Amino acid sequence: MIYLDYNATALMKPDIIEEMTRVMTIGGNPSSVHALGRGAKEILEQSRQTIADVINCRPQKIIFTGGGTEANNLALRATGRNHIIIATTEHDSISGIRPHFSGSIECLPVDSNGIVSTEDLKAALNNAPEKTLVSLMLANNETGVVQDIKLLADITHDAGALFHTDAIQALGKIPVDFRKLGVDMMSFSAHKLSGPQGVGALVALEKIDIQSIIFGGGQEIGRRSGTENLCGIAGFAKAAELVPENLKIMESLKIYRNRMEKEINNHAEGVIIYGAGADRLPNTSTILMPGVSSETQVMAFDLDGICVSSGSACSSGKVKPSHVVSAMGASRDQALSTIRVSLGWNTSEQDVDAFIAAWIKLYNRKRQ
Repeated sequence: MIYLDYNATALMKPDIIEEMTRVMTIGGNPSSVHALGRGAKEILEQSRQTIADVINCRPQKIIFTGGGTEANNLALRATGRNHIIIATTEHDSISGIRPHFSGSIECLPVDSNGIVSTEDLKAALNNAPEKTLVSLMLANNETGVVQDIKLLADITHDAGALFHTDAIQALGKIPVDFRKLGVDMMSFSAHKLSGPQGVGALVALEKIDIQSIIFGGGQEIGRRSGTENLCGIAGFAKAAELVPENLKIMESLKIYRNRMEKEINNHAEGVIIYGAGADRLPNTSTILMPGVSSETQVMAFDLDGICVSSGSACSSGKVKPSHVVSAMGASRDQALSTIRVSLGWNTSEQDVDAFIAAWIKLYNRKRQ
């Protein structure tokens, strides 16, 4: 099986599984005051420090959550803001807040490359109420398009608003520095960088009053109750430790990805690579095969032993038009004919060759 769906979940590295197994055999609850509990607490705080060192922030800023979706929800719902500005290409865990938010929400358009206009953001902030939060994704999960978050955060702060970025797809693929980006809050998810599923983090400046949306024992300094997922957090920390290694791997993956896109473009007419004109994650490609539905493509590649997806994997397995490429100007038919290919640490050049051959075979068959 050739796995090319790393943006959905990155395959876990053996070192991470080994570390999680070690922590599970130790046991203990970080909230307990006896020796075993104190040992668990030490693992928890060392993990927090390890992640903080990788993203360049103080460990006190890190709030462990049950995943990236919860981290995004916490950022939007727990900061007391009554107006939120997002983009049309945000993940469902951001855009799906509408039914659960009593304040107002404003959606910024993107251009054909998926980039948010600074002028649109300035205009929105000029008319925004006092308690405004801007939430814009660092790197898009479907197209890999990277926003200039530092510039967007500076514009937001000049207007007196808070800025959150969903950096879930970015960590481990491009350098991510909390301080240099100048944001107030940032979300992460362990399983996007080869860690375990079901654990993530919201990084928030200490000055922000985070009101927990989960009540209980007051863990995470009262910002997120519930016994911490100790082995998951330890796996998250180990995955963060391996980020420098991942970034080196990304250099090769970018070469593979670019060659893949070039060969497909050279062979077929009407192909569109969404976001190709912008800065993108080095491992990600969203490809339109004209006239062939995403569902057909995903099934055909699966029969060839290749795992790809039709967009975000966080939509209950549904194949539906990509709201991301639709926001970039794609028609409904085009949005229903795109797939996402995302490479990872275990991807070989032979895997990419196999995908190219399978793509061309399917295209030729459908053209005939």
